[in-house]
Amino acid sequence: MQRLDELNRFYAILTTLEQKAGTKIIHECDNKMYWPAYGVYFFFETGEMRDDLQQFRVVRVGSNADLQETDSNLWSDLRQHRGTIAGKFAGGGNHRASFFRLHIGTSLINKEGIRCDSWIEEEIANARIRKAEHQLEVRVSNLINTMPFLWLEVNNSEQARYIEKNSIALLSNFGKPPIDKPSPGWLGNYCNNSYVKTSGLWNVDYVEDQYNAAFLDELAQLV
Repeated sequence: MQRLDELNRFYAILTTLEQKAGTKIIHECDNKMYWPAYGVYFFFETGEMRDDLQQFRVVRVGSNADLQETDSNLWSDLRQHRGTIAGKFAGGGNHRASFFRLHIGTSLINKEGIRCDSWIEEEIANARIRKAEHQLEVRVSNLINTMPFLWLEVNNSEQARYIEKNSIALLSNFGKPPIDKPSPGWLGNYCNNSYVKTSGLWNVDYVEDQYNAAFLDELAQLV
């Protein structure tokens, strides 16, 4: 199968990246570390393995390609997923600034029958809403903060988007014979968003797209 061969190459490239740079845990990271102006990251999740059970499967791909701040870097995007460290709502976060957090929280709501209507219904959160959501935000942070990830420096926003888009399209099982399927207990199976459930990724953008296998050459060169 052509896609399986390309997935195997993709994961071989990530193995090389891991050997060179090591995996990171987001709660151990901060803005004092080196972060590139542009980069792509790949999250893994405990219990989520490839079909051969020999390697963790990627569960989310992201980049900072769309951030507009002139002083932003890759950490500017990652810290939105990590959540807040200090302040009144320490340990929580803002799922309105992170689709990753949004989908994990929605999945927890559905799986455990949690009542938190504002999570999806309210576009803007005041102090009362943030207080009501804080416990769930903490749960989301605790989950994301256990996920190891790899990051890769790229040259510019266009290249970041190119690698991100094609990686997601290759990994996604949306509309394809599934390869590297989610485990039966994967939290994403409870997500409201059908793209998450059918792709096997905590992603929505690009899961329907076709990938260009030539991106693997560029990915390998960057690594």
